[in-house]
Amino acid sequence: MNLTDFNNLDREVAAKHLLDCCGSQKWKTEMMAHFPFASEKQLVNLSAKIWYDDCNETDWRESFTHHPKIGDVKSLTEKFAGKEQAGVVVATAETINQLAQANADYENKFGFIFIVCATGKTADEMLQLLLDRLQNTADEELHIAMGEQQKISIIRFKKLLTEADFSFLKVSQITTHVLDTSTGIPGKNISIQLQSNKNGTWQTITQGITNADGRIPDLLPPSKSLKPDTYKMVFDTGKYYGALKTKTFYPEVEIIFETFDETHYHVPLLVNPFGYSTYRGS
Repeated sequence: MNLTDFNNLDREVAAKHLLDCCGSQKWKTEMMAHFPFASEKQLVNLSAKIWYDDCNETDWRESFTHHPKIGDVKSLTEKFAGKEQAGVVVATAETINQLAQANADYENKFGFIFIVCATGKTADEMLQLLLDRLQNTADEELHIAMGEQQKISIIRFKKLLTEADFSFLKVSQITTHVLDTSTGIPGKNISIQLQSNKNGTWQTITQGITNADGRIPDLLPPSKSLKPDTYKMVFDTGKYYGALKTKTFYPEVEIIFETFDETHYHVPLLVNPFGYSTYRGS
């Protein structure tokens, strides 16, 4: 189905499809106020504007309830065998058990299930990210989960409109990669938090785990631009070197940088156990 096909659907059918992409009634209703859509770009841009600017905590939490609940090992295995979570299919029984327990701990702490755009992530990366996010505050997790929902919505747009043109979508506005200069290989499985300063306190707005190339290509949804401001990226180098059984002088690296517009910002880290450097990349 392409966008023209979608625009020719009965309004109730189209609304149901949108609700399948994001389970917020308010978001769906405001999206349908613009139906039919002029272009794929309008569809995506509207989805982000309504989600971030018009919806609130109640709407975000409502959307979370439309995701299948992970309650036990069986349901966890079934969920992560789906296309969106294909990386977890090869998970060991131990990892599945740990994921199940961590998901239960997460829901008990925050009052909603763990929401993450899992595309391309392995089971171990998922577990590490879940354990890392368990350390966040409730407010941080609400906003991180809301951003993950927007990433998922865009993926579901693509699955719904398989013949549509989404080539305009760009990578995350802010990206990073880590190179371990002591070995000359990418820094894999490093937890990274992107933070903004709110009322004098640094607060995590999104976080991820570096992949096999030492990169996190999807820190932010492709439709999301941060306002020009000062931000901080926090790299958990201590845990990384700990897993390598290597002592490091820097258990954590913090890079504070400033954005001036809505263009792409690449913030790489070159690190070794006793030194690091950074620069604005491309």
